[in-house]
Amino acid sequence: MSGAKDAIPPDAVALADYEALARERLDDNAWAYLSGGAADEITLRANRSAWDDIRLLPRVLQPLSGGHTRVELLGRTLAHPVLLGPVAYQRLAHPLGEIASAVAASAQGAGLVLSAQSSVLLEAVAGAVRDDASRGPLWFQLYWQRDRGFTRALVERAEAAGFEAIVLTVDAPVHGARDRERRAGFRLPPGVSAVNLASAPAAGAHPTADSPARPPKRPLAPGQSALFDDLLLSALTWADVEWLRSATRLPLLIKGVLHEADARQAAALGAAGVIVSNHGGRTLDTAVSTAWALPRIVDALAEQAAAAGAEAVPVLVDGGIRRGTDVLKAIALGARAVLLGRPYVHALAVAGAHGVAHSLKLLRDEFEIALALTGCATPGALSRAVLVHRSD
Repeated sequence: MSGAKDAIPPDAVALADYEALARERLDDNAWAYLSGGAADEITLRANRSAWDDIRLLPRVLQPLSGGHTRVELLGRTLAHPVLLGPVAYQRLAHPLGEIASAVAASAQGAGLVLSAQSSVLLEAVAGAVRDDASRGPLWFQLYWQRDRGFTRALVERAEAAGFEAIVLTVDAPVHGARDRERRAGFRLPPGVSAVNLASAPAAGAHPTADSPARPPKRPLAPGQSALFDDLLLSALTWADVEWLRSATRLPLLIKGVLHEADARQAAALGAAGVIVSNHGGRTLDTAVSTAWALPRIVDALAEQAAAAGAEAVPVLVDGGIRRGTDVLKAIALGARAVLLGRPYVHALAVAGAHGVAHSLKLLRDEFEIALALTGCATPGALSRAVLVHRSD
Protein backbone atom coordinates (compact mmCIF):
# COMPACT_ATOMS: atom_id res chain seq x y z
CA MET A 1 0.00 0.00 0.00
CA SER A 2 1.03 3.55 -0.56
CA GLY A 3 2.68 5.24 2.35
CA ALA A 4 3.15 8.58 0.66
CA LYS A 5 1.71 11.71 2.18
CA ASP A 6 -1.49 12.83 0.51
CA ALA A 7 -0.11 15.94 -1.16
CA ILE A 8 -0.64 16.78 -4.82
CA PRO A 9 2.76 16.71 -6.55
CA PRO A 10 3.55 19.99 -8.32
CA ASP A 11 4.47 18.12 -11.50
CA ALA A 12 1.07 16.37 -11.74
CA VAL A 13 -0.57 18.47 -14.44
CA ALA A 14 -2.23 15.69 -16.46
CA LEU A 15 -3.63 12.25 -15.75
CA ALA A 16 -0.61 10.62 -17.38
CA ASP A 17 1.60 12.23 -14.74
CA TYR A 18 -0.28 10.41 -12.02
CA GLU A 19 0.27 7.11 -13.82
CA ALA A 20 4.04 7.59 -13.83
CA LEU A 21 4.06 8.71 -10.21
CA ALA A 22 1.87 5.79 -9.12
CA ARG A 23 4.29 3.31 -10.70
CA GLU A 24 7.00 4.66 -8.40
CA ARG A 25 4.82 4.16 -5.32
CA LEU A 26 3.12 0.81 -5.96
CA ASP A 27 4.82 -2.57 -5.71
CA ASP A 28 4.82 -5.00 -8.63
CA ASN A 29 1.94 -6.98 -7.13
CA ALA A 30 -0.48 -4.05 -6.89
CA TRP A 31 0.70 -2.54 -10.17
CA ALA A 32 0.04 -5.76 -12.09
CA TYR A 33 -3.54 -5.87 -10.85
CA LEU A 34 -4.42 -2.18 -11.09
CA SER A 35 -2.81 -1.45 -14.46
CA GLY A 36 -2.65 -4.73 -16.34
CA GLY A 37 -4.92 -6.11 -19.03
CA ALA A 38 -5.68 -9.46 -20.60
CA ALA A 39 -3.19 -11.51 -22.60
CA ASP A 40 -1.10 -9.29 -24.92
CA GLU A 41 -3.03 -6.18 -23.79
CA ILE A 42 -4.00 -5.31 -27.36
CA THR A 43 -7.47 -4.14 -26.34
CA LEU A 44 -6.01 -2.24 -23.39
CA ARG A 45 -3.85 -0.24 -25.80
CA ALA A 46 -6.58 0.03 -28.44
CA ASN A 47 -8.94 1.69 -25.98
CA ARG A 48 -6.46 4.53 -25.70
CA SER A 49 -5.36 4.75 -29.33
CA ALA A 50 -8.96 4.73 -30.63
CA TRP A 51 -9.65 8.09 -28.99
CA ASP A 52 -6.42 9.48 -30.44
CA ASP A 53 -7.46 8.32 -33.91
CA ILE A 54 -10.47 10.64 -33.79
CA ARG A 55 -9.49 14.19 -34.68
CA LEU A 56 -11.40 17.39 -33.95
CA LEU A 57 -12.73 19.83 -36.53
CA PRO A 58 -13.41 23.04 -34.61
CA ARG A 59 -15.57 25.99 -35.54
CA VAL A 60 -14.51 29.54 -34.74
CA LEU A 61 -16.30 32.75 -33.83
CA GLN A 62 -19.18 30.89 -32.25
CA PRO A 63 -21.24 32.37 -29.37
CA LEU A 64 -19.84 30.91 -26.14
CA SER A 65 -21.27 33.16 -23.44
CA GLY A 66 -23.08 31.25 -20.71
CA GLY A 67 -21.47 27.93 -21.57
CA HIS A 68 -21.33 25.06 -19.08
CA THR A 69 -20.47 21.38 -18.71
CA ARG A 70 -23.79 20.19 -17.28
CA VAL A 71 -25.62 17.10 -18.58
CA GLU A 72 -28.86 15.30 -17.72
CA LEU A 73 -28.68 11.66 -16.66
CA LEU A 74 -31.45 9.49 -15.20
CA GLY A 75 -33.47 12.48 -14.09
CA ARG A 76 -30.58 14.36 -12.50
CA THR A 77 -28.51 17.32 -13.60
CA LEU A 78 -24.81 16.52 -13.33
CA ALA A 79 -22.20 19.27 -13.04
CA HIS A 80 -20.17 17.47 -15.70
CA PRO A 81 -20.32 14.13 -17.55
CA VAL A 82 -17.59 12.27 -15.63
CA LEU A 83 -18.16 9.44 -13.16
CA LEU A 84 -15.66 7.31 -11.28
CA GLY A 85 -16.10 3.79 -12.62
CA PRO A 86 -16.02 0.64 -10.49
CA VAL A 87 -12.51 -0.50 -9.58
CA ALA A 88 -12.03 -3.34 -7.09
CA TYR A 89 -9.69 -3.52 -4.11
CA GLN A 90 -8.75 0.15 -3.95
CA ARG A 91 -6.97 -0.37 -0.65
CA LEU A 92 -4.21 -1.84 -2.80
CA ALA A 93 -3.54 1.79 -3.76
CA HIS A 94 -4.26 3.67 -0.53
CA PRO A 95 -5.22 2.72 3.04
CA LEU A 96 -8.54 4.56 2.81
CA GLY A 97 -9.39 2.93 -0.50
CA GLU A 98 -12.89 3.53 -1.78
CA ILE A 99 -13.72 5.98 1.01
CA ALA A 100 -11.10 8.39 -0.34
CA SER A 101 -12.38 8.03 -3.89
CA ALA A 102 -15.97 8.62 -2.81
CA VAL A 103 -15.12 11.76 -0.88
CA ALA A 104 -13.11 13.10 -3.81
CA ALA A 105 -15.91 12.39 -6.27
CA SER A 106 -18.39 14.14 -4.01
CA ALA A 107 -16.14 17.18 -3.67
CA GLN A 108 -15.95 17.49 -7.47
CA GLY A 109 -19.64 16.80 -8.14
CA ALA A 110 -18.73 13.58 -9.92
CA GLY A 111 -20.71 10.37 -9.89
CA LEU A 112 -19.35 7.27 -8.19
CA VAL A 113 -19.92 3.64 -9.18
CA LEU A 114 -18.78 1.44 -6.29
CA SER A 115 -17.46 -2.01 -7.15
CA ALA A 116 -19.09 -5.04 -5.52
CA GLN A 117 -15.47 -6.06 -4.90
CA SER A 118 -14.80 -2.91 -2.92
CA SER A 119 -12.26 -3.34 -0.13
CA VAL A 120 -14.44 -1.11 2.09
CA LEU A 121 -17.99 -1.95 3.14
CA LEU A 122 -20.59 -0.44 0.83
CA GLU A 123 -22.46 1.02 3.79
CA ALA A 124 -19.34 2.91 4.92
CA VAL A 125 -18.70 4.31 1.46
CA ALA A 126 -22.30 5.45 1.01
CA GLY A 127 -22.39 6.89 4.51
CA ALA A 128 -19.37 9.06 3.80
CA VAL A 129 -21.04 10.96 0.94
CA ARG A 130 -24.76 10.14 0.89
CA ASP A 131 -25.86 13.38 2.55
CA ASP A 132 -23.67 15.69 0.48
CA ALA A 133 -26.16 17.73 -1.55
CA SER A 134 -23.56 18.64 -4.18
CA ARG A 135 -22.41 15.10 -4.94
CA GLY A 136 -23.03 13.28 -8.19
CA PRO A 137 -24.92 9.99 -8.63
CA LEU A 138 -24.13 7.14 -6.24
CA TRP A 139 -24.39 3.77 -7.98
CA PHE A 140 -23.52 0.20 -6.98
CA GLN A 141 -21.84 -2.15 -9.43
CA LEU A 142 -22.90 -5.78 -9.17
CA TYR A 143 -21.21 -8.99 -10.24
CA TRP A 144 -23.71 -11.79 -10.61
CA GLN A 145 -23.42 -14.28 -7.74
CA ARG A 146 -24.01 -18.02 -7.97
CA ASP A 147 -26.83 -17.77 -5.47
CA ARG A 148 -29.81 -15.53 -6.29
CA GLY A 149 -30.64 -15.16 -2.63
CA PHE A 150 -27.23 -13.66 -1.93
CA THR A 151 -27.54 -11.45 -5.00
CA ARG A 152 -30.90 -10.18 -3.77
CA ALA A 153 -29.49 -9.54 -0.29
CA LEU A 154 -26.56 -7.60 -1.76
CA VAL A 155 -28.89 -5.44 -3.83
CA GLU A 156 -31.11 -4.83 -0.80
CA ARG A 157 -28.04 -3.70 1.17
CA ALA A 158 -27.21 -1.25 -1.60
CA GLU A 159 -30.77 0.07 -1.63
CA ALA A 160 -30.80 0.50 2.15
CA ALA A 161 -27.42 2.26 2.12
CA GLY A 162 -28.67 4.92 -0.29
CA PHE A 163 -27.29 3.83 -3.64
CA GLU A 164 -29.42 5.15 -6.48
CA ALA A 165 -28.87 2.63 -9.26
CA ILE A 166 -27.51 -0.87 -9.85
CA VAL A 167 -24.84 -1.35 -12.52
CA LEU A 168 -24.72 -5.00 -13.57
CA THR A 169 -21.44 -6.05 -15.17
CA VAL A 170 -22.15 -8.67 -17.84
CA ASP A 171 -18.87 -9.10 -19.73
CA ALA A 172 -16.88 -11.18 -17.26
CA PRO A 173 -18.43 -14.63 -16.68
CA VAL A 174 -14.81 -15.70 -16.18
CA HIS A 175 -11.55 -13.85 -15.64
CA GLY A 176 -9.50 -12.95 -18.66
CA ALA A 177 -6.09 -14.54 -19.15
CA ARG A 178 -4.11 -11.82 -17.37
CA ASP A 179 -0.49 -12.60 -18.10
CA ARG A 180 0.87 -9.62 -16.22
CA GLU A 181 -0.85 -10.71 -13.01
CA ARG A 182 0.36 -14.28 -13.41
CA ARG A 183 3.94 -13.18 -14.00
CA ALA A 184 3.77 -11.05 -10.85
CA GLY A 185 2.20 -13.90 -8.87
CA PHE A 186 -0.61 -11.51 -7.91
CA ARG A 187 -2.30 -12.08 -4.58
CA LEU A 188 -4.28 -9.84 -2.27
CA PRO A 189 -2.20 -8.69 0.69
CA PRO A 190 -3.43 -9.22 4.25
CA GLY A 191 -6.24 -6.82 5.12
CA VAL A 192 -7.46 -6.34 1.56
CA SER A 193 -10.47 -8.37 0.42
CA ALA A 194 -13.89 -8.11 -1.21
CA VAL A 195 -15.55 -7.36 2.11
CA ASN A 196 -19.06 -7.05 0.67
CA LEU A 197 -18.89 -10.62 -0.60
CA ALA A 198 -17.53 -12.16 2.59
CA SER A 199 -20.78 -14.01 3.37
CA ALA A 200 -21.35 -15.31 -0.17
CA PRO A 201 -22.26 -19.03 -0.22
CA ALA A 202 -19.36 -21.23 -1.14
CA ALA A 203 -19.32 -22.89 -4.54
CA GLY A 204 -21.43 -26.03 -4.39
CA ALA A 205 -23.47 -24.81 -1.42
CA HIS A 206 -27.15 -25.74 -1.33
CA PRO A 207 -29.17 -23.25 -3.38
CA THR A 208 -31.67 -20.93 -1.75
CA ALA A 209 -35.32 -20.63 -2.64
CA ASP A 210 -34.40 -17.70 -4.93
CA SER A 211 -31.95 -19.74 -6.97
CA PRO A 212 -32.99 -20.82 -10.45
CA ALA A 213 -32.99 -24.41 -11.55
CA ARG A 214 -29.41 -25.26 -12.48
CA PRO A 215 -27.84 -28.61 -13.35
CA PRO A 216 -26.66 -30.26 -10.12
CA LYS A 217 -22.96 -30.02 -9.35
CA ARG A 218 -21.28 -33.40 -9.75
CA PRO A 219 -17.74 -34.68 -10.29
CA LEU A 220 -16.49 -34.00 -13.80
CA ALA A 221 -16.45 -36.92 -16.17
CA PRO A 222 -13.45 -37.59 -18.40
CA GLY A 223 -13.37 -35.03 -21.19
CA GLN A 224 -15.57 -32.49 -19.40
CA SER A 225 -14.45 -28.90 -18.92
CA ALA A 226 -13.97 -27.38 -15.49
CA LEU A 227 -15.04 -24.11 -17.10
CA PHE A 228 -18.08 -25.01 -19.20
CA ASP A 229 -19.28 -28.01 -17.19
CA ASP A 230 -18.79 -26.49 -13.74
CA LEU A 231 -18.11 -22.78 -13.28
CA LEU A 232 -20.32 -21.59 -16.14
CA LEU A 233 -23.32 -23.67 -15.07
CA SER A 234 -24.27 -20.56 -13.10
CA ALA A 235 -23.24 -17.99 -15.70
CA LEU A 236 -25.42 -14.90 -16.02
CA THR A 237 -28.10 -15.01 -18.74
CA TRP A 238 -30.75 -12.63 -20.04
CA ALA A 239 -33.28 -14.47 -17.87
CA ASP A 240 -31.24 -13.48 -14.82
CA VAL A 241 -31.17 -9.87 -15.98
CA GLU A 242 -34.95 -9.95 -16.26
CA TRP A 243 -35.19 -11.41 -12.75
CA LEU A 244 -32.86 -8.76 -11.33
CA ARG A 245 -34.83 -5.99 -13.02
CA SER A 246 -37.94 -7.19 -11.16
CA ALA A 247 -36.07 -7.71 -7.88
CA THR A 248 -34.99 -4.10 -7.33
CA ARG A 249 -36.76 -0.76 -7.24
CA LEU A 250 -33.58 0.95 -8.46
CA PRO A 251 -32.75 1.73 -12.09
CA LEU A 252 -30.66 -1.04 -13.65
CA LEU A 253 -27.80 -0.25 -16.03
CA ILE A 254 -26.05 -2.94 -18.05
CA LYS A 255 -22.25 -2.59 -18.23
CA GLY A 256 -20.01 -4.43 -20.65
CA VAL A 257 -21.89 -4.10 -23.93
CA LEU A 258 -20.07 -3.96 -27.28
CA HIS A 259 -22.62 -5.46 -29.70
CA GLU A 260 -25.68 -3.58 -30.97
CA ALA A 261 -27.96 -6.62 -30.54
CA ASP A 262 -27.05 -6.88 -26.87
CA ALA A 263 -27.74 -3.18 -26.36
CA ARG A 264 -31.18 -3.55 -27.95
CA GLN A 265 -31.91 -6.59 -25.78
CA ALA A 266 -30.94 -4.70 -22.64
CA ALA A 267 -33.24 -1.82 -23.54
CA ALA A 268 -36.07 -4.21 -24.36
CA LEU A 269 -35.77 -5.73 -20.88
CA GLY A 270 -36.14 -2.32 -19.26
CA ALA A 271 -32.54 -1.33 -18.60
CA ALA A 272 -32.25 2.32 -17.60
CA GLY A 273 -28.93 2.67 -19.37
CA VAL A 274 -26.22 0.84 -21.27
CA ILE A 275 -22.51 1.20 -20.56
CA VAL A 276 -20.24 0.50 -23.51
CA SER A 277 -17.25 -1.26 -21.98
CA ASN A 278 -14.74 -4.02 -22.61
CA HIS A 279 -13.74 -4.21 -18.95
CA GLY A 280 -10.78 -1.95 -19.55
CA GLY A 281 -9.18 -4.60 -21.74
CA ARG A 282 -9.05 -7.01 -18.80
CA THR A 283 -11.23 -9.84 -20.12
CA LEU A 284 -11.24 -10.64 -23.86
CA ASP A 285 -8.08 -9.44 -25.57
CA THR A 286 -8.46 -8.17 -29.15
CA ALA A 287 -12.07 -7.20 -28.43
CA VAL A 288 -13.04 -3.98 -30.20
CA SER A 289 -12.29 -0.65 -28.58
CA THR A 290 -15.08 1.19 -26.82
CA ALA A 291 -14.65 4.26 -29.03
CA TRP A 292 -15.35 2.03 -32.06
CA ALA A 293 -18.41 0.38 -30.49
CA LEU A 294 -19.95 3.52 -28.98
CA PRO A 295 -21.50 5.19 -32.06
CA ARG A 296 -22.84 1.87 -33.34
CA ILE A 297 -24.64 1.20 -30.07
CA VAL A 298 -25.92 4.77 -29.83
CA ASP A 299 -27.38 4.48 -33.34
CA ALA A 300 -28.90 1.05 -32.71
CA LEU A 301 -30.68 2.24 -29.58
CA ALA A 302 -31.87 5.43 -31.29
CA GLU A 303 -33.37 3.41 -34.15
CA GLN A 304 -35.04 1.01 -31.72
CA ALA A 305 -36.52 3.86 -29.69
CA ALA A 306 -37.72 5.72 -32.79
CA ALA A 307 -39.52 2.61 -34.03
CA ALA A 308 -41.30 2.36 -30.68
CA GLY A 309 -42.02 6.08 -30.42
CA ALA A 310 -39.96 6.24 -27.24
CA GLU A 311 -36.88 7.99 -25.94
CA ALA A 312 -33.62 6.07 -26.29
CA VAL A 313 -31.99 4.88 -23.09
CA PRO A 314 -28.80 6.78 -22.24
CA VAL A 315 -25.46 5.33 -23.24
CA LEU A 316 -22.27 5.73 -21.18
CA VAL A 317 -18.76 4.62 -22.07
CA ASP A 318 -15.45 3.80 -20.41
CA GLY A 319 -12.05 2.62 -21.55
CA GLY A 320 -9.01 4.72 -22.35
CA ILE A 321 -10.39 8.09 -21.19
CA ARG A 322 -7.36 10.21 -20.31
CA ARG A 323 -8.05 13.73 -21.58
CA GLY A 324 -10.85 16.25 -21.67
CA THR A 325 -10.79 15.90 -25.45
CA ASP A 326 -11.62 12.20 -24.98
CA VAL A 327 -14.65 13.18 -22.93
CA LEU A 328 -15.69 15.62 -25.65
CA LYS A 329 -15.32 12.96 -28.36
CA ALA A 330 -17.40 10.49 -26.36
CA ILE A 331 -20.21 13.01 -25.89
CA ALA A 332 -20.05 13.98 -29.56
CA LEU A 333 -20.41 10.30 -30.49
CA GLY A 334 -23.60 10.10 -28.44
CA ALA A 335 -22.56 9.12 -24.92
CA ARG A 336 -24.35 10.86 -22.08
CA ALA A 337 -21.38 10.50 -19.74
CA VAL A 338 -18.04 8.71 -19.35
CA LEU A 339 -16.57 6.54 -16.61
CA LEU A 340 -12.98 6.97 -15.48
CA GLY A 341 -11.06 3.90 -14.30
CA ARG A 342 -7.32 3.40 -13.88
CA PRO A 343 -6.37 7.13 -13.91
CA TYR A 344 -8.19 7.96 -10.71
CA VAL A 345 -6.72 4.93 -8.94
CA HIS A 346 -3.27 6.10 -9.99
CA ALA A 347 -4.08 9.48 -8.44
CA LEU A 348 -5.41 7.71 -5.35
CA ALA A 349 -2.09 5.90 -4.94
CA VAL A 350 -0.15 9.15 -5.24
CA ALA A 351 -2.17 11.56 -3.14
CA GLY A 352 -5.26 9.87 -1.71
CA ALA A 353 -8.54 11.76 -1.89
CA HIS A 354 -6.70 14.96 -2.85
CA GLY A 355 -5.20 13.21 -5.84
CA VAL A 356 -8.51 11.78 -7.02
CA ALA A 357 -10.21 15.17 -6.66
CA HIS A 358 -7.36 16.80 -8.54
CA SER A 359 -7.54 14.26 -11.38
CA LEU A 360 -11.27 14.94 -11.75
CA LYS A 361 -10.69 18.69 -11.77
CA LEU A 362 -8.00 18.32 -14.43
CA LEU A 363 -10.33 16.30 -16.63
CA ARG A 364 -13.26 18.66 -16.15
CA ASP A 365 -11.11 21.72 -16.87
CA GLU A 366 -9.74 20.11 -20.02
CA PHE A 367 -13.25 19.22 -21.14
CA GLU A 368 -14.41 22.79 -20.62
CA ILE A 369 -11.46 24.12 -22.60
CA ALA A 370 -12.12 21.62 -25.40
CA LEU A 371 -15.76 22.69 -25.58
CA ALA A 372 -14.78 26.32 -26.01
CA LEU A 373 -12.06 25.58 -28.56
CA THR A 374 -14.38 23.50 -30.75
CA GLY A 375 -16.93 26.31 -30.72
CA CYS A 376 -19.45 24.51 -28.52
CA ALA A 377 -20.76 26.27 -25.44
CA THR A 378 -22.35 23.19 -23.86
CA PRO A 379 -22.22 19.38 -24.12
CA GLY A 380 -25.63 19.52 -25.79
CA ALA A 381 -24.12 21.49 -28.67
CA LEU A 382 -21.74 18.67 -29.54
CA SER A 383 -22.37 16.41 -32.51
CA ARG A 384 -20.38 14.17 -34.80
CA ALA A 385 -19.83 17.17 -37.03
CA VAL A 386 -16.85 18.12 -34.83
CA LEU A 387 -15.19 14.73 -35.38
CA VAL A 388 -12.94 13.47 -38.15
CA HIS A 389 -11.72 9.89 -38.08
CA ARG A 390 -8.12 9.36 -39.07
CA SER A 391 -9.17 7.03 -41.88
CA ASP A 392 -11.49 9.65 -43.42
